[in-house]
Amino acid sequence: MLKIYRDIDGAVRAGAADDSLPGHVIWMDLLDPDEEEIAFVERRARVRVPTRDALSEIEVSSRLSKEGDRLYLSAPVVGHATTEHAELSPAGFIVGPDFLVTIRFDDLPAFDAVAERIKHDETLASGMGVFVALLEAIVDRGADVLEHLAAAVDQVSRTVFKGNLKGSASPRSANFTLRRALSKVGALGDRSSKARDVLLGVGRMASFTLDVCHEMLSDEFRDQLHAVTKDVSSLSDYETHLSDKTQFLLDAVLGFITIEQNDIFKVLTIASVVGVPPTLLAGIWGMNFKFMPELGWEWGYPFAWTAIILSAIAPLVWFWRRGWF
Repeated sequence: MLKIYRDIDGAVRAGAADDSLPGHVIWMDLLDPDEEEIAFVERRARVRVPTRDALSEIEVSSRLSKEGDRLYLSAPVVGHATTEHAELSPAGFIVGPDFLVTIRFDDLPAFDAVAERIKHDETLASGMGVFVALLEAIVDRGADVLEHLAAAVDQVSRTVFKGNLKGSASPRSANFTLRRALSKVGALGDRSSKARDVLLGVGRMASFTLDVCHEMLSDEFRDQLHAVTKDVSSLSDYETHLSDKTQFLLDAVLGFITIEQNDIFKVLTIASVVGVPPTLLAGIWGMNFKFMPELGWEWGYPFAWTAIILSAIAPLVWFWRRGWF
């Protein structure tokens, strides 16, 4: 899909590709474009539209470059908003002195918000203005995601530390709760790392634009880009805090799982030790020797049962006094 935003008589309108393109073009937004749309943009805008593989490069020189009077920038963005299905998708920005070209491959809420805002915001009448607005929208979206992650981390923390796992109806229920908490902690850690990648990419683009186009930027745009870099820095610190808390929760959940396993081994140990003395006595009295005085006792059978039962109770009392159960 290709959407072209152009200023016609002071009103920004969105339309499809055509050869006339009346009015001043502000923004060309390519969403998972086909070859025909790419060829049209390259011909009309005189730019080089990078491929998805090129936008996915991780080298700084590949993500941030300048060719003539145009900036070629790229950064990963989160294509899905949910924690369970968050995926990174590359996005490209071609910033020129006259208009902006963006290339993306997923529906992004930040782009949709700017597309709606551009229709009634007079400050977004240039490609640089739209570019700065997109960076601000991505940062705002990143802040919302981090707030969601913080709430999710707090929920998992309450489940782990205040859920009274030891008082659960059964060990199976406690194990299920711990397994589910471990899965959630893993998903939160993965989502947090992806949010950090997005913030790092936006911060690099803002800093690069300030350094390379400092003389070309108006005071308003410079202030906005400086604000973006500061927001990214503060959000990165907050994300680091969330990552540390997530790692702490991961260690805690693994510790609880180890405790549960130790409790199981403790029960097995007690059961095996308690069964040793009765087994020993039963083995002794089960021997087929001719001379065994106990066989001739009138109360030999009750005596044997009493001895076997007491030999099982004695280890239980010993374990109980030591606080094993």
